[in-house]
Amino acid sequence: FKGLRLTFSLYLVTIILSIPLGLLFALGASSKKLILKKIIEFYTWIFRGTPLLLQLFFVYYGLPVFGIKLSPFGAASFTFAINYAAYLTEIFRGGIESIDKGQYEASYVLGLSYFKTMKNIILPQAIKNSLPSLGNEAITLIKDTALVSAIGMGEILRNSKELVTTKFSIIPFILCAFIYLGLSSIVVTLFKHIEKNYAKGMR
Repeated sequence: FKGLRLTFSLYLVTIILSIPLGLLFALGASSKKLILKKIIEFYTWIFRGTPLLLQLFFVYYGLPVFGIKLSPFGAASFTFAINYAAYLTEIFRGGIESIDKGQYEASYVLGLSYFKTMKNIILPQAIKNSLPSLGNEAITLIKDTALVSAIGMGEILRNSKELVTTKFSIIPFILCAFIYLGLSSIVVTLFKHIEKNYAKGMR
C-alpha cells in the first residue's frame, strides 16, 4: 500500500502532461503543414514502435551520458508522458479525422476562425469519439506503472515482490493483483460515467 502513493502520483502526472501534448500534436498531425506532419509522424513512430521499458532505461541511464541526470521519478514521469502522448496523438488524430469535412466547410461559411471551429465544433466530437480508446489507454497506464520497478522505484509490484521474498508468502502478490484490479475497475467506472454524461451533453 505504500507503493500505491507512487503509482498514483506517476499516473496523475502522466495524465496531466500527456493529454494536452496528445491534443496539440494531433492538431499538428491533422494540419496541412507537411513538415509539421512528418515530424509528428516520426515522433509517434519512434515512441509507439519501441518498448516503454527501453525508453525508460534510455532516459534514466542513457541521458546522464549527455550530462542530463534526472531523479527516478523525474525520469519515469518524462518517459511516460512522452510515450503516452504519442499514443494519444494517434487516438485524437483519428477522432479529428473522423469528423465529416462538411462541418469544416459549414463553419467557414459561418465565418468561424480555425481556432473557434476546432474548439466549439470539431474537438468536442473528436474527444467523444475517442473516449473508448482513451479508456483503454487509461487502464494500460495503471499496469505500465509497474515498469518503474526496473529503475529501483518502490511501486506496488516491487514492494509486493520484496514482501514475498522476505515473508516467504504469496499473499502480497494476491493483494497486489486485487489493488490493480480495484484501480482498473475505478477507471472503467469513471470512463463509463464520462461517456454517459458526454453523450447527454452532445444532444
